[in-house]
Amino acid sequence: MLFSSMTFLWLFLPFTVIVNALLNPRYSNGFLLIMSLLFYAWGEPVYVLLMLLSILLNWLAGLLIGKVKKGKGALLFTDVLLNLSMLGLFKYYDFAAGSLNFLFGREIMAVKNIALPIGISFFTFQALSYVIDLYRGKCEVQKNPLNLALYISFFPQLIAGPIVRYSDIDRQILSRRMTTEGFAVGFRRFIYGLSKKVIISNCMAQIADKVFALSAGDLTFASAWIGALSYMMQIYYDFSGYSDMAIGLGKMFGFDFLENFRYPYLSRSIREFWQRWHISLGTWFREYVYIPLGGNRKGGARTILNLLIVFLLTGLWHGANWTFVVWGLYHGFFQIIERLGFGKILKKTGVFANLYCMIVVLLGWVLFRADSISHALMYASHMVAPWKYGFENALFVRPLFLLNLRSAIVFVIAVCGAGPVQAITRKIMPGLHEKWKMSLIEIPYLAALLIYSIMLLASGTYNPFIYFRF
Repeated sequence: MLFSSMTFLWLFLPFTVIVNALLNPRYSNGFLLIMSLLFYAWGEPVYVLLMLLSILLNWLAGLLIGKVKKGKGALLFTDVLLNLSMLGLFKYYDFAAGSLNFLFGREIMAVKNIALPIGISFFTFQALSYVIDLYRGKCEVQKNPLNLALYISFFPQLIAGPIVRYSDIDRQILSRRMTTEGFAVGFRRFIYGLSKKVIISNCMAQIADKVFALSAGDLTFASAWIGALSYMMQIYYDFSGYSDMAIGLGKMFGFDFLENFRYPYLSRSIREFWQRWHISLGTWFREYVYIPLGGNRKGGARTILNLLIVFLLTGLWHGANWTFVVWGLYHGFFQIIERLGFGKILKKTGVFANLYCMIVVLLGWVLFRADSISHALMYASHMVAPWKYGFENALFVRPLFLLNLRSAIVFVIAVCGAGPVQAITRKIMPGLHEKWKMSLIEIPYLAALLIYSIMLLASGTYNPFIYFRF
C-alpha cells in the first residue's frame, strides 16, 4: 500500500488515527502493530510471514544476548549471519546466479526469479540495529515481543525508511504522548511530503521514463540533459517526500523520527552530499560498518579500503544489479579523492564546489537509473560528448518534445524548492520560516496542496514509487 494511494488516504489512515485516538494508550502499541501488519500484507500477504520470522529471530537473539555472560559475540555473529542470509536469498540470489553464469558461460546456479519482498532491506537493517545496540549496551533487552515487532514493522517507516535505530526509539515505544499539537505538526509534514511525491516527483518521472527509454539513435544532447535533470528531481522529491510523510505520520502517533534529508543538492562536496542525503542509511553504515572496520583510525590506506567497502555495500543495498555496485564505488571514489586533498581545494572555490558536486551526483543518477552499465555509458556520452552522435546532436537542433507548460513550471518549482529558495530566505529573512509555520497564509496553502494532490490521484495520475524495490 502506498501513502500516495486513495486506499491509504481515505480508508487506512483515517481508520487508524480515529481508533488509536479512542483507545486506551496501553493498547496503542498492539493496535498499531496489527495495522502495520495489515498495511504490509495489503501488497503481498505471504511475505508477512518472512517479516514475522525476522521479528521472532531477533527477539530470541536479544533475549539470549541479554541473558548470557559469555558467548555474546558468537550469538551476535549468528544472528547477523541469519539476517543477512535471508536478505541475500531474496534480494541477491538471482543476481549472484546470473553473474556467475555469465562469467563461466554456462549455468553454475539456476536463476529462480525470486520475488523481492517489499522493504526487506529496511526492516532487516532495523532488526540488526536492535541486536547490535543491545550487544553494545546502548539499550536494554526488549522482553515483550509485541513491542519489538512494532519497532520493526511500524508502517510509517516500514517500506522505505527512514531507518530508525532501536536506541533512538526504545523509550518512545514504551512511553510516548500523543497530543493535538503533535498531530497537527505531523499532518502538516505529511501534506508537504504527499505534495512532493504527487505534484512534483510523479511529473518528473513521466519525463525521465520517456527519455531513458529512448534508443541511442533517438537520444539527443538536449533530451539527455532534460531526462537526467528530471530524474535528479524525481528521485529527490520521491524519496524525501516519502521520508516527510513517514516522519509526519510518526509524529501523528507520538513518535519522533530523525531527519533523513537536509537539502542535499546544496552540497559542495560528495562527502557533504552523503551527510545530507538519506541520512539514516549513511548513519547506519557509519555506526555498524565503517567504525567497526576501523573508520579513519588505522591510517590512510585502511581508511580508503573502509570507504570502498562501505560504498560497495551502499550500492548493493540499493539493488541487485551491477549498475548499483558501480554507482556505489563511483561515490566512494569521489569521497576518497576529497579526503586525499581535493576537499580542501573545494572549500576555497565557492560556487564551483557546488557545481562540481551537482555534476558528479547527476552523472551518478544516470548510472543509478540506467538499465545496464552500457546503457549508462551511452546515455552519459550523449550528455558530455554529443558530437560523437552526429551534427544534429552536437548542435541540439531537435525540438524539446518532452516538455509542456505544466512540466516546465513543475521543473522550475522543483529546482527552487530543492534548497535555493530556503537558503536565500534564511539569509535575508531569518525569522520567516518560523512565522510561516501554521500561519493564516500557510493553512490555506496546505489545504490547497492536499486538495490538488488528491485530485491528481483521483484522476489516475502516473504514480510510481522508486524505493519500493529497495
